[in-house]
Amino acid sequence: MSLEMSHLTNKVEQWSEEKGLDQADSSKQFLKVTEEVGEVAAALARSDKDALKDGIGDVLVTLIILAQQNDMTIDECLETAYNEIKDRKGKLINGTFVKESDLQEG
Repeated sequence: MSLEMSHLTNKVEQWSEEKGLDQADSSKQFLKVTEEVGEVAAALARSDKDALKDGIGDVLVTLIILAQQNDMTIDECLETAYNEIKDRKGKLINGTFVKESDLQEG
């Protein structure tokens, strides 16, 4: 993760601590994540690049806090996900990547 991204992540975590969000109910935080994901969908539907940028940022903020609430860092979560996908094989179908194991099931 870039120095700038790491710095911003730290700032979000500090903000979360100042507001007490780091100790809040993570199921409520997940509701916030899904709300922000909905805003990303709306921005895509409207082809609104500014709203899309804001929405993606809001999703990242809510996920950073969700990880923090569960004694994880967003870096750890991203590394875990990357290690799972890095050697994945599959193909693009109608604009969506379908992993090889799902292709074999269908």
